[in-house]
Amino acid sequence: MNTLFELSFPLKSELMTTVRLAAGGVCAMKGLDIDLSEDCKVCITESLLLLKNRGYACACVHFYEEDGLTVLVEGKGVATADGCPEDEISLALLSALLGGVETSERDGNLCAVSFKIGPRV
Repeated sequence: MNTLFELSFPLKSELMTTVRLAAGGVCAMKGLDIDLSEDCKVCITESLLLLKNRGYACACVHFYEEDGLTVLVEGKGVATADGCPEDEISLALLSALLGGVETSERDGNLCAVSFKIGPRV
């Protein structure tokens, strides 16, 4: 995979806008239309909320060039919670917006979400 951009940051609500802006920039760089860009930003935000609900203190968002744009959102450190009931809504939203969403677990807890978006570039 060819790494386009990576962003590591403390998993704080006030940084979500910054992450969304960076994601929009990467989508624009790859020539994705506004609808796909918005879907990508929503999926990244929902993935970060899933990780935050599990108590991760930091996260990293990786953007890879592979059959379009592949995004990996992963929690850094140790999960300190089991999530919350609203997580099912976030997972349903991810699946509705993008097919092929994959989740990874570590020690029985969600630790990463990955998805592909856009046409082959």
